[in-house]
Amino acid sequence: MEKLILSTDDGIQIVAHHFKPEKSNHKLLLINSATGVKQQIYFSFAQFFALKGFTVITYDYRGIGLSKPQKMKNFNASMRMWGSRDYKALTQFVINNFPDYQKYCLGHSVGALLLGMNKDSEIFEEFFFVGTQNAFIGHLKWRTKIEALLGFGIVQPLFTELFGYFPAHWFGLGESLPKNCAYDWRILILNRKSTNKLLLKTENFSKDLKQKVFVIQAEDDVWLTEKGVKSLLNETYPNLKPTYRLIKTFESQKGKIGHINFFRSYNRNLWEIILNELKH
Repeated sequence: MEKLILSTDDGIQIVAHHFKPEKSNHKLLLINSATGVKQQIYFSFAQFFALKGFTVITYDYRGIGLSKPQKMKNFNASMRMWGSRDYKALTQFVINNFPDYQKYCLGHSVGALLLGMNKDSEIFEEFFFVGTQNAFIGHLKWRTKIEALLGFGIVQPLFTELFGYFPAHWFGLGESLPKNCAYDWRILILNRKSTNKLLLKTENFSKDLKQKVFVIQAEDDVWLTEKGVKSLLNETYPNLKPTYRLIKTFESQKGKIGHINFFRSYNRNLWEIILNELKH
């Protein structure tokens, strides 16, 4: 594992890690993280694929994990910057350093929504979507819908205005988020257009993507619904060619997958699902 420090086109330093296989199969997997999820969550997963011959790259968006500034209050970041600048810095690194490799990208949750913000997404032969959807509140089940309405309608904007960033970790929602990232997240939940609303605020390449996509949904992910998943593929990425895989809880050794736990080492057996797709 090698630490990388990459610069975006607006001068922000993004910290990444490059997992190198002992014997390369000339295939590369780039991992786009979920909202507020540090790249360390994906390290065991990345090491697993490196042992199988894959080159794997993880990274933190600006304002998250190792790419976090010393002062979070009013730090200039948004999900649109994550997609158009941070993810772009990674794809440019991949293009420049691995020109002859077969390239794949895994988008976890928001990590898949960023693909349409970067024309370089065209370099990937196939995408993997894990726990991702158009997260509009209208797609959610009633209990989750009420939690989302209270959380994103009242609590999140209140604390974000109070602190100049959203202390998401207080509510079990991962890393603290820069102010505008929190508001972009709010748009994804409360605006009917969801991802498409964010794409209106940046260059939109989502309709240009025509690759295969392998879509993984966990049975016990309460924040995900089939309606939301299908909305993303039909309305945001209509030209991708999806294959769907629902993971049942009994397939997990601990019976837990949810929104994050697919990447926990105790679910290592589930990683074979992606490995088998990559082999084909």
